[in-house]
Amino acid sequence: MKRLYRLTEKGFEKLTSIVNLIIGNSITFILAFFILIYWFCGKRFNQHDLHDKIGDIILGLTFLTLFVIQKSFNRFAASLHLKINELIASSEAANNKLISVEDRTEHEIAELSKEYVELMELAKETREEPTNNK
Repeated sequence: MKRLYRLTEKGFEKLTSIVNLIIGNSITFILAFFILIYWFCGKRFNQHDLHDKIGDIILGLTFLTLFVIQKSFNRFAASLHLKINELIASSEAANNKLISVEDRTEHEIAELSKEYVELMELAKETREEPTNNK
């Protein structure tokens, strides 16, 4: 059962990566823009009353905004990953297995996270010294 779950998770992660690349692509935005132009110039759009036209325009703008937001998020995430990778690579004390951690599966990231939670707890224990109020 765990094997089936992991296979499903890996497949879903690949699917989300592909969808993320497609939605964040400039060509996809241009294609969506022309589809909206075609929709707005069609006979069906012209038969609507003003209220329906305004609703369709708002829906179209919201649809296009999805592509713009995804593109800007992809750029932001990539630049953030580069900066963090540079910090990790430049520090001798840093754990180099965290470089490009964004390319790992959710399960691998969860395992790494557990290691750092344990390190954090150890650091807390060593910092906490018993205090005497007297």
